[in-house]
Order: sequence, then structure tokens, then C-alpha cells
Amino acid sequence: MSAYPHLLSPLDLGHVTLPNRVLMGSMHTGLEELGDWDRVAAFYAERAEGGVGLMVTGGMAPNKEGGVLPGAAGLFTEQDIANHRVVTDRVHAAGGRIAMQILHAGRYAYSPHCVAPSAIKSPISPFKPAELDEDGIAKQIADIATAAARARQAGYDGVEVMGSEGYFINQFLAERTNHRTDRWGGSMDARQRLAVEVVRRVREAVGPDFIVIYRLSMLDLVPGGQPWSEVVTLARKVEAAGASILNTGIGWHEARIPTIATSVPRAAFAWVTKKLMGTVSIPLITSNRINTPEVAEGLLADGAADMVSMARPFLADSHFVAKAAAGRADRITPCIACNQACLDHTFAGKVSSCLVNPRACHETELRYDPADAPRHVAVVGAGAAGTTVAMVAAERGHRVTVWDRAPEVGGQLNLAKVVPGKEEFVGLVDWMARMLDHPAIDLRLGAEPTVDDLRDADHVVVATGVTPRDPGIPGQDGPNVASYVDVLRGDAAVGPRVAVIGAGGIGFDTADFLTHPGGQTPTEDLDRWLAEWGVVDPADHPAGLSPDGPRPEPSAREITILQRKTTKLGKGLGKTTGWIHRAALAMKAVQMVPGATYDRIDADGLHVTIDGKPRLVPADTIVLCAGQEPERGLADALEAQGIACHVIGGADVAAELDAKRAIDQGARLAATL
Repeated sequence: MSAYPHLLSPLDLGHVTLPNRVLMGSMHTGLEELGDWDRVAAFYAERAEGGVGLMVTGGMAPNKEGGVLPGAAGLFTEQDIANHRVVTDRVHAAGGRIAMQILHAGRYAYSPHCVAPSAIKSPISPFKPAELDEDGIAKQIADIATAAARARQAGYDGVEVMGSEGYFINQFLAERTNHRTDRWGGSMDARQRLAVEVVRRVREAVGPDFIVIYRLSMLDLVPGGQPWSEVVTLARKVEAAGASILNTGIGWHEARIPTIATSVPRAAFAWVTKKLMGTVSIPLITSNRINTPEVAEGLLADGAADMVSMARPFLADSHFVAKAAAGRADRITPCIACNQACLDHTFAGKVSSCLVNPRACHETELRYDPADAPRHVAVVGAGAAGTTVAMVAAERGHRVTVWDRAPEVGGQLNLAKVVPGKEEFVGLVDWMARMLDHPAIDLRLGAEPTVDDLRDADHVVVATGVTPRDPGIPGQDGPNVASYVDVLRGDAAVGPRVAVIGAGGIGFDTADFLTHPGGQTPTEDLDRWLAEWGVVDPADHPAGLSPDGPRPEPSAREITILQRKTTKLGKGLGKTTGWIHRAALAMKAVQMVPGATYDRIDADGLHVTIDGKPRLVPADTIVLCAGQEPERGLADALEAQGIACHVIGGADVAAELDAKRAIDQGARLAATL
């Protein structure tokens, strides 16, 4: 019997039966905009081969004004239809099914030509939208229906109508963005008219034997969002209009509550979908922060949904479902919800990928083909970079020896995994250890190789990581000063008043770690997390926002974080997660001080100069988070002996704890050995 009987059971939609209850949710990868349709097809076909029940593409614009960016992909011409047919044919040949998401961005469109129900500028876009008149609304509805018809022509098995996340349809639904007084605004029925008409027209355009998913915003998480009674009413109307399935949307893009970052508890919003169960007769899909088959199975067994959507886990591992079905779930590459290579890339206009799987969206160029002639590869360092080299090299048939002076694998990831909100790194390190338990890999922990140990290897890879940078502050050798390494390892006693020197990712992580008593974190306690961010039952308060706002637990310490730069602290943090880190520290009353010159440290604390004026930051403990330097001692010794080596990861470039670059370097090197 399967360990996941609910997850792997079929789902009958009437005209088609899906083989399991797993949806690969929509992700904008940026691949379609490249115009390399073989590359797009390779991405989706590999996931179809991996056994997912149904996939949804990234958002396709129904017209130019609805595109998220100028030049956004859509089905506007016969050539577009032919291009998409390349993708659907490959997916079907691999035994999969795929639906196309129709996404009209409305006021979120990054274009001066954006349109919306009312001329209200979004806080996350520089452009004020034009208010649509009656003819303009008719055009948008017609264009969405036409896009659905073209999707069927292109061979898709269905479409998903994007009605959540604060996009165009959602903008009509909420009083926050719909100030109209005509038949498209005002009353609930008027505000819901567009969504219902869109679904009706889409169903009319595609016929009865075609999947129509409606992405329903069940929790807007913005002031002026929909009350629960309206969500339920809309769900019933959309079902009556012809939807096959309802998918769960959580939070607008402008919401100030995190919904998919790693600090969000697993399945944090499945309770919202469960509230809707039984109110409609069509299947419901739950989503957000579901990243293991165990979590997904538990939700289905609990009756929280009929199907589970996972998006980024299919970037991390294209064969997620196949591995779960084969009893190899422990080999699934874990999604850690970091956003660093997926959403951060998307919002920077780059092709998406995955921190833990650099092949994602690069399937045609980064290949792990069997080696023509197996070699002996010596890897020094079992952190992110070294472990990746070893795993990929062994997969390709090489014999690998891995050394690390530490007693465990993971390197700097072992510091990240103790930071509150980064508990997913625990699973990542555990997975790395399992993957190094390979017949072709000789793992030697607690050992440092000499130059002679490495002399006979065919390839030597130095992945020795980083060492903390010395900031050279007078008094930094005092008993009240500690390195971030000692703090995160629990080797340093930290007092009630703390000054953190350095406001990069490590400085923020260390400050966050110190705000939580005993390292306890609400990420693993949903009720605490919801209270901290001010999320409540939408049946009690519209859009799920507490009238009292966030209710953070008090900080365990009084903390000041400082940087030399005069720019806003945390400016270099992740594009889609930096605001979360800043907000989390602000809620804990952490003081953030830019433009500081570090003068000296003494028993009273940290003496600095700001705007030409001396200042004392009273502190019992000063924590040094002033960056890192590459650990290149071994590489230099090898080069001095004339032994060639590959230097990767932090040993190559020390840039915070940059696992994304380290893993990508390791994978690409191993693919060429």
C-alpha cells in the first residue's frame, strides 16, 4: 500500500480523470519570453515525466495592456498558438496534462497603458491605471475568453483564470480598488459581475470537455478586501458559471503579510481552503507552503482540500511525485521556500531557477550526462558547493572523495538552519547528508587532507568556504565581543543589550536569532505566527486582517543593528523577502542605524560616530557580522605545488552566505568534469 493513498488517488473531473491529487501551480519562469520553445517544452515535459497530475503554466496575458510587463507572453497570433503547441505536444508525449493560466495584471501591470476598474495606483507600481469604460470592460472580457479558446487550439488541457493575488479580476471584487458606481461596482453583485461573466464566457469559448480552474482569492490580506461571506458567494457563482475546479489564492502582492517565504509555516493557509469545503460541489485545491508529500497527504486526509497545489517544489525536484510513489520520498530535493532563484529572479526580469536545483529552467543547457571516462574527483569541503559537486559527479559515474574538517556536512548552512524562520535548512542539510551516502562517494568528516592526499586525484575541487572578516575595531578582542559564528553555534554568552555590527544577511539573521528567547520561533507554531502577523479568521474580520494589527511577541533582548553605509538597512537582502526581514525586526523594536563609523569597543558598549557626532550604543554584547573572506589556504598551497584545482563557493567569492551561487557553481563544474 502507498504511503500517500490520498495524494496518489485519481481525481475524476467528469470528462477527464487526473492520475493523482497533485497540481504543479503556476510560476512565471520567464522562459516563454525568451522565444526558445524547445527550452519551454523541456521544462514542462520533465515535470510531466515526473508524474505530476496537472500543471499550470506561468501567467499568459490576454492582451497587451494586461501583461505584467511590456512584452509579456500570451497567445495573440497564429504563431503564438503554434509555439505553445510545441509545449503541449511534448507534455502529452510524456504522459502529462497542462493548463494555461490567463493572467490579466490590471493595475499591477508595469506599463503606462495599464487598466483597472478604477484609476487608483498600486503601491507596488509607478503607473496609475486608466479607468475602464463599458466598452473597455467588454473588451477585456472578450480578450480573456479568446485567450481561453486559443489555449484549446494550442493543445492545452485547460485554463486557469487568475482571479486572486490582487490582479485585474481581484481588483473588481474588492472595495479597496473598485470605486465604481455603475453595474460593475458598488454592491457585492456588481463587483462580482466581471469575475462571473469571465468564467461564463470562458466556458462558452472552450466547451464542456475542457478544464477551467478559477483561482479564487480566499484571503486578500489587505484593508478593503473581501469579507468571507462574499468569498463564499463568489465561489458558488463561479461554480454555476462553469468552473471545473477552484484553486486557492492567498494575499495580494501589496499585502504586508508574508505568504510563501520560508519563515511562513508549512501549509499556513490550508485552514482557509478547509473553511470553503462543502460550500461548493466542485473540487477545491489548497496551496501555499506545501513542500513535502507528508504535508500534502495530511491535508487531504484531514479533508482540507480535494487537491494540493505545489509550485516551487517542482523547481526543486521535477520528479517529486514519482519519487513519492516509488517510496523514495527521502530523496526528494527539498524546496526551502527561499525565493532567491525563483521569485527574486522573476521580479528582477531574469529567468527563474532554483537555489537547490540549478537545472530548473535550464534543462537543455545544464545536463548531468554520464561521464565518457570516469575519474577520481577529490572535493575538500562538504558545504553547499562541495556537496553539490560530489552529488552530481557521482551521479555522472565519477568516483568521489569528500573531506571536511567539521563532524557534519552542510558547512555554513548549519549556521543558517538555526535562524528563526529558516528551519527548512535543517531538511536541506539532512538531504545533503543522505545524498552523500552513495556507493561512489567516500565521505571523510572530521578530516583535513594534505597536499599529498590530493596529488593523485584527477580533479581537485576546493570548496573550503569562508572565514569572518576582521573589521579591525579597537577593543574587538574584549570579553564582551563575539563573532556571529559563535553566537549562532551557541558558543557565546549574549547579554540583554546587544549591538550587531553589520546589516547584511548575516547581520539580520543574527539579530533575528537574538530576538527569540531560546531560539524558539513561531514558524513552527501556526497560531503564534498568525497572531504575530495579525491574521485572523476572515469570517470574523474582512480579508483576514486583525483590527488590532500584528501582535508580535516581545524581543528577548534590546538590539541595535548598525552599518557603515548610509543607505537603508537591508537594502541588499532578497528582492521579495527583504521587506519581511526588515518588518520582523521592526516588530521586535530592533533599532536600525545607518552611516555609523565604528570608533572603539569598551565595557560600556560600542562607540560610534554618526553624522560627525560621537555616540555610545550601550551594549553588554557586541556581535561582529562584518562580512567574510574566502578561505583559500589550501588552494594557495596546491597552486604552490603546481597542482591544478577548481576553487568554488565561498572559497572563490565570499558574498554573505550565498548558497545559490555556491550550488550553481558546484553543479556546473561537476557537469563538465
